[in-house]
Order: sequence, then C-alpha cells, then structure tokens
Amino acid sequence: MQTPTSLQIRISWPSGHLTASLDDTPTTQALAKALPFVSTARTWGKEVYFDTGVSVSRETGGAKEVVEPGTVAFWTDGAALALPYGATPISRGDECRLAGPCNVLGRLDGDPGLLATVRDGDPVRVELLDA
Repeated sequence: MQTPTSLQIRISWPSGHLTASLDDTPTTQALAKALPFVSTARTWGKEVYFDTGVSVSRETGGAKEVVEPGTVAFWTDGAALALPYGATPISRGDECRLAGPCNVLGRLDGDPGLLATVRDGDPVRVELLDA
C-alpha cells in the first residue's frame, strides 16, 4: 500500500525545472514549512544537492543509501535535498549511491536526466505547487 502523495514541488534552476511528488512524511512536512526558498546547487557526480535550512532527524526504517534515479532524498547530515540521476563518485556500477543514508521523500515527475543541466553554483528555487 502506497502512502498518498501529500504535495508537489517545483525545483527551478537557470536552464530548466522539474516538478516532484512527495509522500506525506515528517521530513516532507518540515520541508513544506520552509517553502519557498532559494539555495545554491552543488553537484557530486550525477547528483545535484543543495542546502534547505531544514534540520530533521533520519527517519527510522525509511533512510536509504542506494536509490533509483529521480528519487527525491533528504540528506539529514547536510540539511540538504539530494537529487540523484546517475552514478556518484562512490557508486558501484551504475547505481545511485548517496553520500549516506537519506530520508526518501518521493520522486521527480519528469526525466531526472534534466538535472545534468544544473551547474555547480547555480541558484535553485524550490516552491510549493498549488494542488
């Protein structure tokens, strides 16, 4: 049984944007309270991540280190959203291996490969989409 999707967000950067559908989790709720915000993109292999200013604990049972491309994850150690779209420097093969266990919030709605157009240092805006 899947958790009903609680909200949709838009992630925008100078050369594009994606929307994401997030599940109703404690981390998603904390993130929603901080929206909208602007941050600075960082890239790490085929992953984009950026600071959210939100501090939450790792969720028991839900945190994962290896995820599918297009997963929206929250890196609790860095208070950052992590958006993997391919292999990172610590991946084994083609897997998406995050820097550490991350809370899984949901999935990108479009092609995660669009994240390849994000450049390190790009401004990133995250906002709530109206339901």
